[in-house]
Amino acid sequence: MAASGKCFLVTGPPGVGKTTLVMRVLESLRTSNPNLKIQGFYTREVRQGAERVGFEVVTIDGRSGTLASTTNLSSESRRWSTVGKYRVDIASFESLAMPELRVKEDTDLFVIDEVGKMELFSSSFFPAVLEVLESNIPLLASIPIPKFGRDIPEVARLRNCRGATIFTLSPSNRNDVKEQIYNQLLELLQKQ
Repeated sequence: MAASGKCFLVTGPPGVGKTTLVMRVLESLRTSNPNLKIQGFYTREVRQGAERVGFEVVTIDGRSGTLASTTNLSSESRRWSTVGKYRVDIASFESLAMPELRVKEDTDLFVIDEVGKMELFSSSFFPAVLEVLESNIPLLASIPIPKFGRDIPEVARLRNCRGATIFTLSPSNRNDVKEQIYNQLLELLQKQ
């Protein structure tokens, strides 16, 4: 799988700030190296007032679409897979995320936030993640923490990938972890 030390995984409980951390690392990398070619996506909450009503997938270049929703009650959405109260729009997710995971020679870094239950409903998603790992291009990804001691098999495979560095996020270590990931990625990218 991935070469030693090129897979950076951020994990922690829901709501601890994994996506925020990934975005802050990305911002810092872009500031220090504006010509970096970065591919990938992140997910963000969709809110109506104080209530979370879904998630959207956002590409690194800013395009967005539905990942999951509680408000889409179309006849089509009734057939979608669910995670808790959310219906997962696999077609929307794949149309945005899959092109971002195509390995290209000039890519410096892949960002995948996150490799989780909703994204894994796409049968083409995890094979694409494996291709990214095998490409030897650095990867910054977030993964869920095992729930009730059980890990999602694909997430366990990532977690156990040779050379993966896992950062477990907590409210007290967010700034330190951001700096550690940024410095390690910067050093790695400067060697390429």
